[in-house]
Amino acid sequence: MRSHVAFNDGWTFAPGFDAARAGEVLPGEPVTLPHTAVELPFAYFDEKSYGKPFTYQKRFVADADWAGQEVDLVFDGAMADSVVYLNGERIAAHADGYTPFEARLTGRLRAGENLITVKIDGSENPAIPPFGARIDYLTYAGIYRDVWLRITAPVSIANCKIETPDVLAPLKRATVAIELANPQNLPLSGTVTVTLRSPKGETIADASAPLEANIVQLAFAGLADIRLWDLASPTLYEMVVRLATASGIDERRVRFGFRSVEFTTDGFRLNGTPLKLLGLNRHQSFPYVGYALGRAAQERDADILKQVLKLNIVRTSHYPQSTWFLDRCDEIGLLVFEEIPGWQHVGDKAWQEASVENVRSMIRRDWNHPSVVIWGVRVNESKDNHAFYAETNRLARQLDTTRPTSGVRCIVESELLEDVYAMNDFILGMEEIGGNRPRTPLRPQKEVTGLDRTVPYMITEFAGHMYPTKVYDQEQRQAEHVTRHLEVLNAAYGDPEIAGAIGWCAFDYNTHKDFGSGDRICHHGVMDMFREPKFAAFVYASQCEPSDEAILKPVTFWTRGDRNHGGVLPLIILTNCDEVELTSGNMPPRRFAPDRATYPHLPHPPVIIRREDYPNEEFGHWGMGWQNVTFTGYVGGKPVCKAEFVADPVASSLVVSPDATRIGASDSVRVIVRALDQMGNRLPYMFEPIGIDVTGPGELVGPGQVSLIGGSVGFWITARGAGEITATITHARLGKVGVKITSDAGSRR
Repeated sequence: MRSHVAFNDGWTFAPGFDAARAGEVLPGEPVTLPHTAVELPFAYFDEKSYGKPFTYQKRFVADADWAGQEVDLVFDGAMADSVVYLNGERIAAHADGYTPFEARLTGRLRAGENLITVKIDGSENPAIPPFGARIDYLTYAGIYRDVWLRITAPVSIANCKIETPDVLAPLKRATVAIELANPQNLPLSGTVTVTLRSPKGETIADASAPLEANIVQLAFAGLADIRLWDLASPTLYEMVVRLATASGIDERRVRFGFRSVEFTTDGFRLNGTPLKLLGLNRHQSFPYVGYALGRAAQERDADILKQVLKLNIVRTSHYPQSTWFLDRCDEIGLLVFEEIPGWQHVGDKAWQEASVENVRSMIRRDWNHPSVVIWGVRVNESKDNHAFYAETNRLARQLDTTRPTSGVRCIVESELLEDVYAMNDFILGMEEIGGNRPRTPLRPQKEVTGLDRTVPYMITEFAGHMYPTKVYDQEQRQAEHVTRHLEVLNAAYGDPEIAGAIGWCAFDYNTHKDFGSGDRICHHGVMDMFREPKFAAFVYASQCEPSDEAILKPVTFWTRGDRNHGGVLPLIILTNCDEVELTSGNMPPRRFAPDRATYPHLPHPPVIIRREDYPNEEFGHWGMGWQNVTFTGYVGGKPVCKAEFVADPVASSLVVSPDATRIGASDSVRVIVRALDQMGNRLPYMFEPIGIDVTGPGELVGPGQVSLIGGSVGFWITARGAGEITATITHARLGKVGVKITSDAGSRR
């Protein structure tokens, strides 16, 4: 029976690589995977520090029970240009940094101890996508995803593809294509059995077929009482595929969902129901360790996107991301636009052939994820290349007939070879740099496409670099940041020809010297790199229904002198409430309704309080007495949420909040530290240092002394075994605060 176990422990790591010494046990630092080759500072570093080769090694003893079995190492991802050696013999190579690869150990293992050596090279090799020109993100070197040891029978299940045609019919159908691995070219004989199981694990149906070829097709029809996978109830079923041959038994379990997706000229439909797509782009990077945070951190990012930001779609810019992330999107009902690696540049013929293979690897890895609704088969923002993109589309359609293709461009009148025209529309703000049109949130579709007909169309980036905003920027700039996101979303919701809008971007990220703010950070996110929200995050969160969560976020630090002319007006209040009541000082309470005149298409427009709302009152003027304030949100005439500010905020408490207090024995957990005023509001201009001390079976990710960034900062702790981890945070004025986290083998989230 198949064994698939983590192979992450017991590695050593060292800079440099010498192929002639790949068979020697070399000195190195003990490490656990996932691992980053170079731990970078938060900002102002030299990204070339990881642009060189590195060596990973692991010693292990071959088990006598492996005799007669297939033995493989499976790498979920390593950056980049990986070469694998077993006892000094080169056995595998894989250039791409984002797709999985395998190293076959069968027939090469020796009795006793064996040595795996892996060379990775962080150099931006122009022969490998996405490299060849400048890219606006970092590609951190290292074996940054999990590695697995897989033991199977000589004939095993290589892949399964599940499709669910006609899900809107009363009785459902499912088809299963099972691909076999037979590296020894043994004669094929035996049986494949497939069992369809419910979310509770109950058997719904089963089918079997004799083994006659390397691909076996099975189908289920007449399935009753099947629940569809959708955003509100992402129902997942399981196919248990069992292969019985003379050489042994193999079994794989594959999760999937019954659902349909359709992009039309009048929008997107999930299971036949129209849905306006509301999303953000995500880079898979984190402070200090880049890509090298594992399952728990990947899952938490998906949770933030769905449950905190209230999105219904995410784009995996600009490469395939962790399967842990996609698995979590499947579980929580978050749609995914997944695309191949690349950023603007298209290389030579060999480069393009490698990119075509990226299409193949991406689709074959992820075709059973119900969350994935569209394939991005064009290099982000690249110029037209007819032959190249005709081939990427051809291959995608051959591999998967159930999902449309798309390709993200920023150039107007770009050739449409895909099923959906995707545009990064940064027209908003162009008037500030010499544009010849008034302030425009989005361009009409036909102006962008240059076509004389309407086509399926979506917006895949906006805002971002046109108005980078830091979490600690002046209130007035943050209000404009909010306004730009509001304007684009309002335009997208108001245009039935636009399937949806995916903003740039969810989280700030490290970048090359030629981008960002000079500090190697692109401050383009609606959250910072620690996933702390900026005000613009609540533009998205406030579009959910109050029955999901009542949102009330005034876009203010409530201070008299932060804006250019003093005061807080005009004041935007991001909310999904029916009305908001403001109470301050001796002024009588006043209620304000959402501004549907300015934002008629948003599900939940903001409340906007303007100076003309207080023409004869001393509110918001420079030099007048400043008072405390309370905002109360009402739904159905009842108060449901509140925000309170004091006129004289002082540093009052240090609050430490981990995402979880119980984690798995190798998981990472995010911890947020916030300096708060008397009312529990973050102090936006607090930049004082804190010390972080971690004891117990846990390892701090990053430095032990950091500064608060706009009143808060985050860090991650990675468990290194089971037990109680204690993190103690020290601030010179606010004292010490401790938090305890239990790590054990039985916890996942």
